[in-house]
Amino acid sequence: MHHILIVEDDPVDRETLAAYLRRDGHRVSEAEDGAAMRSVFSRGDVDVVMLDINLPNEDGLSLLRELRRQSEVGVMMVTGRQDVIDRIVALELGADDYVTKPYNMRELLPRAKNLARRVAAARANAPDEPKKSFDGWTLDIPHRTLTSPHGKDVRLTRAEFELLATFVASRGRVLTRDSLIDHVSGRDRDPLDRTIDVLVGRLRRKIEEDPANPRRIITVHGVGYVFAG
Repeated sequence: MHHILIVEDDPVDRETLAAYLRRDGHRVSEAEDGAAMRSVFSRGDVDVVMLDINLPNEDGLSLLRELRRQSEVGVMMVTGRQDVIDRIVALELGADDYVTKPYNMRELLPRAKNLARRVAAARANAPDEPKKSFDGWTLDIPHRTLTSPHGKDVRLTRAEFELLATFVASRGRVLTRDSLIDHVSGRDRDPLDRTIDVLVGRLRRKIEEDPANPRRIITVHGVGYVFAG
């Protein structure tokens, strides 16, 4: 059956949900915070993450953003936060589903199973998904490397890698500077912050034949950028 990771700091809620899922035949791992989540997730076989928002040290939305930078794992927010803004933010950050407490176990289980099936089907159809390609370039997400069409390793800083990974995963979509800085640093952007523009300039010098006339990372004036690679 599917491997489900529950990230919940309340031990009663976590253990109750875990026991219910195990009775249905699923393999369940438990984590009380972000550090424990990373430890389990690093093994690479999680199908669905059930993620609370209110967690110690790091909130669930920050952890969701981190998960989406490195994986297409199914993510279901299971939280007591019922504000519609929280729901919208979670879905915009890449959550697949949003369930508020108190929830009905008989409803939660099929939703989790359906999500796990979709993730399994996507993996089966894209066995090389961790490696993303564009114009002969290869971006290896797990190993955080970029290889040119000529087989040369191109050195990227952490921020450059995060930005390029975001572009490649969202090719053809216009991305605002605010959304890009969320992916790169997870902090709010000051109106005068030029971080993204500087990073884009550095990336262009590394992946464009003519950085002054880019054809991969295109500026959308007044909005942000679109990746056309």
